[in-house]
This record gives sequence, C-alpha cells and structure tokens, in this order.
Amino acid sequence: MTNLKQQIKKRVAVLGSTGSIGVNTLEVMARHPDSFEVFALSASTRVAVMLQQCVQFQPVFAVMASEPHGLELARQCKALGLPTQVVWGTAAISMVASHELVDVVMAAIVGAAGLASCLAAARAGKRLLLANKEALVVGGDYFLRAVKQGGAKLLPIDSEHSAVFQSLPDDPSVWAERIDKIILTASGGPFRKRDPLTLRDVTPEQACAHPNWVMGRKISVDSATMMNKALEVIEAHFLFGARPEQIEVVIHPQSVIHSMVQYTDNSVVAQLGTPDMKVPIAYGLSWPNRMSSGAAALDFRAMGDLTFESFDGDGHEQRFPGLKLAWTVLKAPAGSTAVLNAANEVAVDAFLLGQIRFDQIHAVNLDTLGAIVTTAPESLEDLLALDARSRDKARDVVRRLGA
Repeated sequence: MTNLKQQIKKRVAVLGSTGSIGVNTLEVMARHPDSFEVFALSASTRVAVMLQQCVQFQPVFAVMASEPHGLELARQCKALGLPTQVVWGTAAISMVASHELVDVVMAAIVGAAGLASCLAAARAGKRLLLANKEALVVGGDYFLRAVKQGGAKLLPIDSEHSAVFQSLPDDPSVWAERIDKIILTASGGPFRKRDPLTLRDVTPEQACAHPNWVMGRKISVDSATMMNKALEVIEAHFLFGARPEQIEVVIHPQSVIHSMVQYTDNSVVAQLGTPDMKVPIAYGLSWPNRMSSGAAALDFRAMGDLTFESFDGDGHEQRFPGLKLAWTVLKAPAGSTAVLNAANEVAVDAFLLGQIRFDQIHAVNLDTLGAIVTTAPESLEDLLALDARSRDKARDVVRRLGA
C-alpha cells in the first residue's frame, strides 16, 4: 500500500515558494501528504525562508535566482545535512519547471521574471497553475501557442480567474456560443472612498495596507491603483478567449463573490468564498476534483450585505485611471500589453523607493505606452527585448517626473 501511495503522489515544483502564493501552496500540500510531494522550490533572495522550507519539505532541488544567494543556501543546507541539491539562475528555474519527474508547476514568480519558466513548463506539457499573470499579459498569444504545442493544462490561480473558470462549462468549445460576459470583481483596495485629490500624498505603507487580502508589496500597490484589475482584464481575454468588450469590472468591497459569468440567456453563475488564496490553490492542485483547502467556510448567517459599485461614478475614474488602459492595449498592436506590464513594474518599484508619487504611477504607464512602437513578438527573445526597451523608457519617465 505504501508503494502505491508513493506512485500516485503528484510531484510539484513551486516557483516563488517564499512569496504569499508559494507559502499558501505549501500549506495546502502539507494537508495532503499522501497526494503531493515537493519536488522543487525556487525563490529570489529569501535564503532564511527557503532554508526553513527545505528542512520541512526536503525537495530534490532548491533554486535561488542568483549565485550569491544560491551559494549561501547550499552552505546552510550542507551544514544541516539536507539532501536537497541547490542550483541557481534563470536556466535552473526553467530546468525544474520542465523536469521529466515534475507533474505540477505552481508558477508564482512575480512579474516578467517568471515568463521563461512558465514557457518551459508549458512546452513540457505540465499542469501549469498560473499565479503569474504576467506570463499571459507579456506572452499573450505566443505563450498560448506554447501551451497548445506542449499539451499543457493551464489552470488559473488568481482568485478572479479561478472563479471564472469554476463558473464556465467544462467544455471550452462551447464557451463562445454560451457566454455573453465575464464580470471580474474588485475590492476597490484601500482608497475606494479616498478623495482623488489627496492621492498624491499616499505613502507606500498606506498603499500596501489592503483591507481584505494579505499580499506582497508590488501586488498590493497594484490593487491600490487598480492596475491589478487592468492586468486581470488582459489575462481574462487570453485565458477565456473573450473579446475586450465582453469583460466587465465591478467593485465589490466585501470580496466574497470572486467573479461571475453571464450567459446568453442572462443567467449569472458566480463563485463565492472567503478571501483566502488557499481556495483557488487547492482547486488547481486537485482539479477536476476538490479537496480540503484549510480556508474558513463562509458563514451566511453572519454575513452582512453584498454590495456593488460601478466605475462610472463616485470619483472612481479619477481614483483608478489605469484600469481603462486594459481595453486600450487590448485594442492596440500586439505587444502593447507587454509594454504596459513593464512600465507598471518600473513605476511601482519607483513609488516604493520614494522616487515618484503614488499618483504618478499612471503617468509613467501612459507616457511609456505612447513612446514605444510594438510589433508582434515571435520569440522569447523578442518578448524580453520589448520588455527591456519598455523598462528603459519607463525609467526615463521616472527620472523626468522625479527631477
């Protein structure tokens, strides 16, 4: 019986294991030791956290982004007598993502840095749990072609896209004829009621204080500007084959309904749950089945009102000007979504470093989009070159605004 259990365990590579998604993934897996085992972990710089994970899960591989961090982790693993092999660098991350012994890849590396490993997993035909929205925002149709050619199974982990996926028919071939609209919900972040004229005074600490979700600093700022929702609109377009005009966003402050699908008969199917990322993670790991996630259940007896707000009033367009850029870039030449993503990463980093004001993030994105001429990327090298060019321009805009 023991041998049988070992054979049916899914071997998982968790890319970005020290971030919030990675930590939650390991917590869910730890609840089901007979179903999953950790084959590989990857992280950027957090050696101490990675070491703790290596002690607990003893993966075959642990990957650090750079050689200095890799050497330090290797030294500490050796001192503890751990069997884990420590490697480092972009190629090493792609190696574990495409390894022949890996069944499932959790892609949770933040930003465009995760694109190469997502492509490697897609081409190797893995079950790819996509928490890195930039793979689709940057890679677009090029990334989807890699998924199709490799025979990979792409499952969304963002709570909104997982909710849409759970609300759609099982057969993707009928989506186009049955679906009228995809409705993504947004909490509105920490500044939903703030006077738009005061946004110039927002501090990084205020922007990172999300009312409902515990997230990393970059995605917390994106939630405060609503750029996370703009990126999610782009992701939904590629994931579900929806036309830009079929995707709608509504503010839902309680974060109970994670997204909805409106069918052609005007019925609406919604997915509800507590604001806990362990729910979509557990669904991605266990699909097409379900298993315990460890998240708290909704208590409808104690639940208050569920409310919704349009972006057309109450100053929301002034608070969140970046949201409409999603539809702008989807109707622009191919590659424009990658430009927006690169500009936003530079802008958010500059804000967190105190180089620009919170309200200038949108200006960086807008000016960069206006300055970069794109053509359809045909290779990873094309995508990386476009990303680099866009970042250089965005940094120029940051220097001008901060002067």
